[in-house]
Amino acid sequence: MRLKALPLLLCLPALPGLSAAAGKTVYGLNEYAHLSGIDLEVAAKLDTGAKTASLSARDIKRFKRNGESWVRFYLAIDTAHSHPIERPLARVSKIKRRAGDYDPDEDKNYTARPVIALDVCMGSALRSIEVNLTDRSTFQYPLLIGSEALKRFDALVDPSLKYAAGKPACATDAHTAE
Repeated sequence: MRLKALPLLLCLPALPGLSAAAGKTVYGLNEYAHLSGIDLEVAAKLDTGAKTASLSARDIKRFKRNGESWVRFYLAIDTAHSHPIERPLARVSKIKRRAGDYDPDEDKNYTARPVIALDVCMGSALRSIEVNLTDRSTFQYPLLIGSEALKRFDALVDPSLKYAAGKPACATDAHTAE
């Protein structure tokens, strides 16, 4: 009897982690995301190694509207998105440059990117997340979802899965939970 209890006792340290994982949703390495307000569904890459989320945009211009900072941009996804999108500027993010992106003439090891708030639906979860705007047209996925946004989705990412949450199915009046 004593030997049978030993494996059970060895599993006890894992129990706190299991209970914390119970309320989480498992997502794959890639998921479909619906961008509310833009009314667009895109394929996203979930990247726990990135802190922020990034949306593929081009011709990004900051401007003032009624004394507030705004940003106007075009989606850099395909030619079907030829109309400008305007959103309030949430903040400007400093993103660390990779070694290959460093420009010694600029003497900066970061790039400044405008950040907007965006309602994103993955599976049945609708969350308001911050996304920085940058041209991702050379990447396979126009939306990268980093760790800060993944926390808002209560996400567990299983990189062996793809599109585990299925097509986005958020109610139009869904509340953007914390």
